[in-house]
Amino acid sequence: MLARRIIPCLDVHAGRVTRGQQFGRAEFGELADVGDPVALAIAYNDQGADELVMYDITATSEGRGAILDVAARVAERCFMPLTVGGGVRALADMRALMLAGADKVSINSGAIADPELLTRAADQFGSQAVVLSIDVRARRPHSRASEPDAQADPTTAPRRAAGGWDVYAAGGRRATGLDMLAWAEQGEALGAGEIVLNSIDGDGMNTGYDLEALRALRAAVSVPVVASGGAGNAEDMRAALLTGVDAALAAGIFHRGEVSVAHVKRVCAAAGLPMREVAA
Repeated sequence: MLARRIIPCLDVHAGRVTRGQQFGRAEFGELADVGDPVALAIAYNDQGADELVMYDITATSEGRGAILDVAARVAERCFMPLTVGGGVRALADMRALMLAGADKVSINSGAIADPELLTRAADQFGSQAVVLSIDVRARRPHSRASEPDAQADPTTAPRRAAGGWDVYAAGGRRATGLDMLAWAEQGEALGAGEIVLNSIDGDGMNTGYDLEALRALRAAVSVPVVASGGAGNAEDMRAALLTGVDAALAAGIFHRGEVSVAHVKRVCAAAGLPMREVAA
């Protein structure tokens, strides 16, 4: 059985790692500066992270390419696999990131605008280097949409899950009209070798991953699936992996020093999940 992966994530804005909630929604306040991306990457490398993901969170909305200099500095100092995303709209963008040191490139809005980009990228670089990142919100039934506490009440979760999940682009700013499962299946068919599921509802909220979405996605595709959005502790990451997905990604709990990668691995290993390099 393949080992499950624990992946710290760096959301980079203006050369610094930042954290917000629900993709930076204004009601949750300004993005918080949590540190230098290279220093954080070195720390996670030393903790035994299986991989590092770095997103340039404003590249698409600002209409520019990803931050190649930061990617290059991180790749030079770290030895774990590196996935980089943000502003990837063409093969040239992907090539530049890989030359900067990325092992895999994450494509989100660029694939929504041009789905065949996934095929061209897979043909050029191999499917193993092509990650389809999908930002989703749970689709609430219209009968409950007007209730202010519908999202906060955990008893609404089954009804929300029954409605499915909508795909968003441009850092969660634009609804696309795509359904999560249909888009994931199409993305796999087009050549994506991995799918990252980002829950906008859970992002930065520390309330746990959207487990129903993870189970549904795991059943729909055969490529590796990475859980993202909502980790509040090591047990949340364990719960995500127990849905059958291949990796769990987190940011805030690692940046704030609440848990280490090694601790998360020990918690997951104790549940019978196969893990790499669990520190003593």
